[in-house]
Amino acid sequence: PLLIRWLGKPATAQQAALKVPFIDDFSDPAHQQGLTQAGHMLLLFVAALAWLALVGATARPMWYGDPVELPVKGRDIMLAVDLSGSMQQEDFVLDNQRVDRLTATKVVAGEFIKQRTGDRVGLILFGTQAYLQTPLTFDRQTVVTLLYEALINIAGEKTAIGDAIGLAIKRLRDKAGDSILILLTDGENTAGQISPLKAAQLAAQENLKIYTIGIGPDKRSGNSFFGMLRGTRSGIDEKTLALIAKETGGRYFHASNTQELDEVYKLIDSMEPIESDARTYRPRQALFFWPLGGGLILSGLVLLSLLTGRGRS
Repeated sequence: PLLIRWLGKPATAQQAALKVPFIDDFSDPAHQQGLTQAGHMLLLFVAALAWLALVGATARPMWYGDPVELPVKGRDIMLAVDLSGSMQQEDFVLDNQRVDRLTATKVVAGEFIKQRTGDRVGLILFGTQAYLQTPLTFDRQTVVTLLYEALINIAGEKTAIGDAIGLAIKRLRDKAGDSILILLTDGENTAGQISPLKAAQLAAQENLKIYTIGIGPDKRSGNSFFGMLRGTRSGIDEKTLALIAKETGGRYFHASNTQELDEVYKLIDSMEPIESDARTYRPRQALFFWPLGGGLILSGLVLLSLLTGRGRS
């Protein structure tokens, strides 16, 4: 409008569309509408603001929020952790301090869970019985928290490896994506209603891959009452754990210390990579209705002022 006003040719008498004998009556439109000169300029200013607001609404302004991480396509991973009495053996070292096997497992497995962006992770704890501590979820921090809160012997002093696998099959059945079970134990199957090998056969039928981890040194050494070293053989049933992994297309690992356990989880992480990189998006919200509403309100005020002034005249 300003360019047209400035660049357009002014109308001449010959170009006038209407000629009236009382042209002097229209010489002061603002006066005829009951408006002062200041009021007329104010209306022009408000009308200009209304026009700018409508132009701004036409530009469709948007508000963009902070980037939000999107879940990516991943795997369904269930961790089964042994809580039997033997897991309290303090033959692992963490930060130069001797800790029990479960404490070392919590730290290493917790870091593994945190890195599995895009995966749904669940947690099974087992001893004499197996129970589901956390169903499959994208909330990895909650899984880590519940893992840290696990206590030795809370599920009984014995070891039900077969039941833990059976529970994993039940929870992972008919789930979309690749399904993986990472089973960690320091002993052999001494309880439960189903044998580990039978459970492995059922897992193979359900396309459930199982990675088994035997934790504990081959020989455990420690200080006796008199300061002498004594040793005992580890009770890991490595043969059965290896057969379970082989039956389901997985792999068996043995970890005799914290460093080896950390390497095992890193190796599994590399063998089962996340299928796509993490993606983010920025939520956006349309803001055009604010200038549009403001422009309509200002236009209404201008129209109301003109009608009111004309009515008074």
